[in-house]
Amino acid sequence: MRTWQVERRKRTRHLIELGGLVVKAGIVDLTNGDRATIYGALLSLAAKLQSHEDDHARDLWAAKGKQAFDAERHEEQMGRRSPWRLAQPAKCCGTTPCFSNKR
Repeated sequence: MRTWQVERRKRTRHLIELGGLVVKAGIVDLTNGDRATIYGALLSLAAKLQSHEDDHARDLWAAKGKQAFDAERHEEQMGRRSPWRLAQPAKCCGTTPCFSNKR
């Protein structure tokens, strides 16, 4: 396979994974899949990252994302949830810190 084909496949996979995050976060359901709304929300996110609050926002969002991924992994290990949704977390078993219902 040619180098450009390998790179194109890597980029395609990366874009698909990013789109999956939009679905996992529940954004598609919450906006009824309206592309203009989703794009506007992403533009607002980009503006926030370009503001003087960028480090604080980035740290906060990274912590929330890590917590959600950890909770998802925990719930999957407990056999309680589909791997596709983070927007509606299941109740925790209480054995480890989880995402809980706080947002």
